Amino acid sequence: MLDRKQILTYFFLPLLLIIVTGSQAAIAQSLRLYTPYPHITVPPGETIDYSIDLINNGGGIATADIAVEGIPERWKHTLRSGGWNAQSISVLPNDKKNLSLKVDLPYDIEKGVYTFRVIARGHSVLPLVVEVSEQGTVKTVFTADQANMQGHADTNFNYRTKLENQTGEKQLYSLSSHAPRGWTVIFKPNYQQASSVEIEPGQSKEIQIEVKAPYNVKAGKYTIPVIAGTGNSTARLELEADVSGSFGLEVSTPTGRLSEKITAGRRRNIELVVRNTGSTDLNSVRMNASKPQGWEVTFTPDTIPLIAAGESAQVKAQVRAYNKAIPGDYVLTLSAQTPETNSSASFRMNVKTPLLWGWLGILIILGTIGTVVYLFRKYGRR
Repeated sequence: MLDRKQILTYFFLPLLLIIVTGSQAAIAQSLRLYTPYPHITVPPGETIDYSIDLINNGGGIATADIAVEGIPERWKHTLRSGGWNAQSISVLPNDKKNLSLKVDLPYDIEKGVYTFRVIARGHSVLPLVVEVSEQGTVKTVFTADQANMQGHADTNFNYRTKLENQTGEKQLYSLSSHAPRGWTVIFKPNYQQASSVEIEPGQSKEIQIEVKAPYNVKAGKYTIPVIAGTGNSTARLELEADVSGSFGLEVSTPTGRLSEKITAGRRRNIELVVRNTGSTDLNSVRMNASKPQGWEVTFTPDTIPLIAAGESAQVKAQVRAYNKAIPGDYVLTLSAQTPETNSSASFRMNVKTPLLWGWLGILIILGTIGTVVYLFRKYGRR
């Protein structure tokens, strides 16, 4: 006959093992990982936020170590639950715990299908599939809210732009411009003038660009290329300034002298230079004069058909002084004007009497002196 020890060994111990093993298997089968979106399609550089539930359908507390396996090497991820980085999670019976899995895809990624898995060790495996919709690149994107601006030559052109770092690393971008000669380009990231800007991966910054045209720029459309570059990535943006032009005239002489001498009743020729100081061509420039009473001024020509921007024209002004003008200084105002602008120059004219009148005055004086002497001699002895 079998004793008590043998009965325990042969009959009850195997039964106990079966009960324990079955209980463990039941607990293992009771934990399940679940997400509503196990297969998604995203572009390069996307950030994926998975919401995953660890569900306990069993009748006892279940604990599992949580891990992410098989994720591509350069993909960054974090797994959190209840605000903590999750490593091991316990779930009450007929309850669940939520996990948040954040996955950052790099920008320079190949198009294709990628798989990895979330594991509750010894309990459940959740396969996840990410389909990248297009070929990724390491690039920088430079855009403007409005790349075309219109204004006069003497105004500032202000552009609002955005520089986006779509690379996987922090970049220090140097900011430069290939503007035409004479143009001024100022970069203002964060509203402060600077020649470079630092941007974190996947982030962007607004950059205000201030463009000023040269003083004598002609009317027209001008392209202002601006560049943001590093050793790894460069972006180019073309801004456009539509200059409507400026108007300006200047009246002077070839030497800059604005005074002359003239004899009463005589004529004097004055060489004038009429210069277009604006950025737009001027048509039908008319010459005029403001003069003292009795004076005459004629221009040759009296109307200039065209003065191109930055160019000048020669005009001859013939001035005739009033024949009864007394010696002294007189002011003539000579002007050039168009419907858009005008300019004038004041000339000081120093009037002298004619030489004949000078000699006549001397003769009168001498005659007067001779008459006095004669009368003194003739009647002085009486």
